[in-house]
Amino acid sequence: MDELEWLLIRSRPMQRLRGIKQLGLVEAVYPGANHTRFEHSLGTMFVAGLMAEHLGLCAGEVRKVRMAGLLHDIGHSALSHAVEGVLSRNPDIQPILGSGRATRHEEFTHEIITAHPFGEAAVRVAERDFGNADTFFQEVADIASGARPPLGQIIVGDMDADRIDFLLRDSHHTGVSLGLVDTDQILQSLTICNGRITLAGDGDYRAEMSQTAAESMLIARAHHYNALIYHPTVQSIRAMLLTALENALARMEADDARSRIVLFFREYTDPDLLRFIWDKGSDRSRELLQRIKCGQELPLAARFDHRSLAPDIRMALSTISRHGRMRKLFEDSLGKKYGALVNITVGSGVPRSMRTEANGFLYDESALAAGLVKSLTRQIAISFFSDDPAEISPQEVREQATKILSFIRAESYLPIDGLLLLFYTLHHMLSETYGQKILVPRIRNITWLYRTVARLKDLGPAGLSGLFDYTIHAEYGFPYSERLFEDIQILVAMGMIYQDQRHYEQNGQWKQRYEYMLTAEGIKYAQEVAGSYSKEAEQLQIRLLQEKHTIPYDVVSLYLKRYAGAKPERQ
Repeated sequence: MDELEWLLIRSRPMQRLRGIKQLGLVEAVYPGANHTRFEHSLGTMFVAGLMAEHLGLCAGEVRKVRMAGLLHDIGHSALSHAVEGVLSRNPDIQPILGSGRATRHEEFTHEIITAHPFGEAAVRVAERDFGNADTFFQEVADIASGARPPLGQIIVGDMDADRIDFLLRDSHHTGVSLGLVDTDQILQSLTICNGRITLAGDGDYRAEMSQTAAESMLIARAHHYNALIYHPTVQSIRAMLLTALENALARMEADDARSRIVLFFREYTDPDLLRFIWDKGSDRSRELLQRIKCGQELPLAARFDHRSLAPDIRMALSTISRHGRMRKLFEDSLGKKYGALVNITVGSGVPRSMRTEANGFLYDESALAAGLVKSLTRQIAISFFSDDPAEISPQEVREQATKILSFIRAESYLPIDGLLLLFYTLHHMLSETYGQKILVPRIRNITWLYRTVARLKDLGPAGLSGLFDYTIHAEYGFPYSERLFEDIQILVAMGMIYQDQRHYEQNGQWKQRYEYMLTAEGIKYAQEVAGSYSKEAEQLQIRLLQEKHTIPYDVVSLYLKRYAGAKPERQ
């Protein structure tokens, strides 16, 4: 490491990370998992440097990328992601950072790096080597946040230094084999094309090897989620800790709680935060902490996952889980009814933007990647933790979820509802029934969905603009939204949309694409959605009727009994 890196490592903000475990309290399940954010940050710096050098970046850019990797977790809260879970569920105590509310550690990381509280010696060396220290640390903060491609992609991306290090490190310390994460192979698979990091190769053997490296990372990510994050005991401890922390913060004035939360991200280590809960919490908080300390987590009383939950419940829980305050209301109401701690767990880390040198997407090029994305996305479970056995009614879960969803829709638009409403309107317009069969429309061009959503957002009435409130960019030469892509995958994984694979020839190369149609379960769920947005549904139908002749679709003939979802009656 160079002089500036050494000064940053020795600074107080970096040394704080020695007291924050990488996996929080997962060591209660995997005793070896006591590694820290500090060593992970060193590893990320090292891997980021390897990636930057392989990609041929200049010496100054390599140094900036290394320091962004070193500092990328400097704003992380104690006890891993527990505090972020509390903030998402309790917006009234979210601290103000800059011009908005802070809910994630990345926002604190950017603010800390920009302020560069690393000591006068570090500032002097930064000015000597890079000119203006303020400008330099602002660039490093942006890179650590994923901005300034291709540099930011090395730290925040689908195949980034952060992910490579934590997969290798977590596997080593837990003893859980996560598959093959070959750093050398991953490095060889990356190149820079049109100013962005892509998978190398264009229809050749190098493309095959690059795809294999990306697939291996996805396999490792899926194993990491199932073995470490999705483990019932880990979930129990996480729920206990979150309950204890919320209880302690609820006993404080909102302003005092917000001020203390800032310290969680800037000053506290894991022992500091546990001491805070012990001192400020109720007897219930102390009881939960004592049980965690003694390895006496609350037993799993009941659990429903994607195999036992009906598609409409899975879809409802997936939507609720993304709205923290309503998620808290849902979990707390069921918890009081059954005398248990309730926790919804959903999959995350879905790759959304990894492209190939041939201007395609990894998801489109690799059937294995598409399957792994679906596997990660469909991971959803609702767990009940209690000392006493509980007979949980799935119908009660459904009724409570329906009630909470109505609250959410009354307060704000849900873009994923808008996306489902789009498919529902297309089905209403384009499907036909004859005899015992139905012709079901299948949209064959996902880029048409991107373009249509972009038009509805920018040119549609106010209601449609809110219902399709996606951030859309044109960096790839066409409208694209990472969140829109992720929502499509959620609809597929939850059984609302059926995804089919089709092969086609282009310039002598055979490629594959995915086509989408509404499932019978999707129709039933979408009917409820349309009832909540009746005015918007009418506006959407008017707009799509005007463009009916441009819609790229095929039809699939199915028996009505098999499809179980006939064309809706025209109104």
